[in-house]
Amino acid sequence: MRLNKTLECGGLAPLCSRSGAFDKKAAPGRRTPRRRSVLIASLVLCGLMITARPATQMQPGSLCESSEKIVFNCTVGKSSKIVSLCSSKELTKDKGYLQYRFGLPGKIELEFPKQREQTQSAFKYSHYFRAQFDQTEISFTSDGYEYAIFDDYNGEQKPAQRDQGIRITPPGGKETTLNCRGKAKAQYGDLAEVFPEPE
Repeated sequence: MRLNKTLECGGLAPLCSRSGAFDKKAAPGRRTPRRRSVLIASLVLCGLMITARPATQMQPGSLCESSEKIVFNCTVGKSSKIVSLCSSKELTKDKGYLQYRFGLPGKIELEFPKQREQTQSAFKYSHYFRAQFDQTEISFTSDGYEYAIFDDYNGEQKPAQRDQGIRITPPGGKETTLNCRGKAKAQYGDLAEVFPEPE
């Protein structure tokens, strides 16, 4: 009876097994150069599988990670690209981060700022409210381009009107507006305390 010894390696049995096929070419307890190289390659692959980090999980329909909070999120344009404003679960003047992302899951075209440290100084926040009227804007500048996420509600008009999306203004160029397709998901929370409104 022949016994095959298999190294458990998450489905890489053909690469991680030591079968009797080697025994026919080498005496028991003796390793040929080919056998040694195959075994080393198998162990390296096994190690890579063990140490590999799982892919980042995104929240459905957004570019925010599952561990983050969605501040603003919607799809824009005919290509249904996503505008996401994501923050850490805890966001204060001194803790956490805010980050803008644009693109598609797995293919982010713009992420601002690149680092998730001291991001509070990179954004400006403004909010105006009165009865039947509400305007919110979060803006920043990247490579000379001005970006402004807007969320406007005007109940004085009949019917009431809501506009959400992002305005992009190139250096010395004409402003382009990308409106949300459908209602955006927005959770502004205590942003007024995190980002003081401009005077």
